[in-house]
Amino acid sequence: MKITFMGAGSTVFVKNVLGDTMLCDALHDVEIALYDIDKSRLDDSYLLITAINNSINQGRATIKTYLGVEQRKEALRGANFVINAIQVGLYDPCTIIDFEIPKKYGLRQTIADTLGIGGIFRGMRTIHVLKDFAKDMEEVCPNAWFLNYTNPMAILSGYMQRYTGVKTVGLCHSVQVCVPKLLKKLEMEQTEEDLIFKIAGINHMAWLLEITDKNGNDLYPEIRRRAKEKNATEKHSDMVRFDYIDKLGYYCTESSEHNAEYNPFYIKPNRPDLIEKFNIPLDEYPRRCIRHIEKWTKQREELLHDASTIEFKRSNEYASHIMEAIVTDTPYKIGGNVINNGLIPNLPAQACVEVPCLVDKNGVTPTYVGELPLQLAAMNASNIYAQMLTIEAAHTGKIETLYQAAMMEPHTAAELSTDEIVSLCNDLIEAHTKAGYPIF
Repeated sequence: MKITFMGAGSTVFVKNVLGDTMLCDALHDVEIALYDIDKSRLDDSYLLITAINNSINQGRATIKTYLGVEQRKEALRGANFVINAIQVGLYDPCTIIDFEIPKKYGLRQTIADTLGIGGIFRGMRTIHVLKDFAKDMEEVCPNAWFLNYTNPMAILSGYMQRYTGVKTVGLCHSVQVCVPKLLKKLEMEQTEEDLIFKIAGINHMAWLLEITDKNGNDLYPEIRRRAKEKNATEKHSDMVRFDYIDKLGYYCTESSEHNAEYNPFYIKPNRPDLIEKFNIPLDEYPRRCIRHIEKWTKQREELLHDASTIEFKRSNEYASHIMEAIVTDTPYKIGGNVINNGLIPNLPAQACVEVPCLVDKNGVTPTYVGELPLQLAAMNASNIYAQMLTIEAAHTGKIETLYQAAMMEPHTAAELSTDEIVSLCNDLIEAHTKAGYPIF
């Protein structure tokens, strides 16, 4: 069996996901292809994964590296699973572009990797690369599963699922951590084994629809009470999502810094009081990128010094569980990003939705959810149409469709006129092109 890791320069994530595979009996003897366009980071990942292989896997995996576009097809050839963790354009220059040019129009963002004008352009430049990935996969590994971890999840997974022949599922760990983090924040800690819950919606805005204890007692009344009290009495990092609970009735999967920019409610021109009230960290992602870059030198030394001393336990990332379930036909449940096709009837059929899925030898099988509460469907739909228009713009190459995607994006539309949005898009296209990361 062969696993190809695209974006293997993400050394820490490579360590987590491929370390997980080496803890699975069914995946011990795998061939691992590490692919990246950065030789230095690729070499770091090779050294680390080789050391881990020797340490916890008795050297049974075969590990090879592939560098650059010229070797991409060989990296993919014969793969059974392809893990995608690329970041097209990195922090410098593209994340800087995504934040700084909108600022000139008065448009502020927090993360800009999923939606917002930054998320739209991140999606466009990444699809530009994924088109070539898909073409190669259809030729040299047509039966492989493409496990996508790259954001914007719904835009990228939706594009691959609608416009390529590649078997794709989008994966995000926000589903796994949603309930434990919520209950810990509200000091209602219970073991996950004692809970029954249901999560569905779209990536980064999937909803905790139901939550009961093992005796069938509904925990939501107490969750709603505590969340409202906490927002009223203290500053904390999850105030936007707790406001969702108060105003919409339900909690969602991804963090408040993300959800602050997925709607027109919290970041407004000339309303700094809202930024203060909901403790919203503007420009959070650039700060995070800078911290990670500064931290990497020390982290690199620690990871590469002696990998045999690294303690391993299986992470909560889905990738190894999916591969194990398919190879061994041992059923496993995930929250996966797939094309809707009626799974949530009151969302568009072609939307990429995040729903419970069963994984076994047949691959990834989504489950029917039913209609969402109308207010939750409306929140999701406000993001979905911008996502679908971005996918269409990338597929057709029509700049007018890209303008329309930005016009339908709720935060952008709340702050800028249609003419300003067109001008902003043109400025972003020009800046990305000059930086070497074309949008079309």
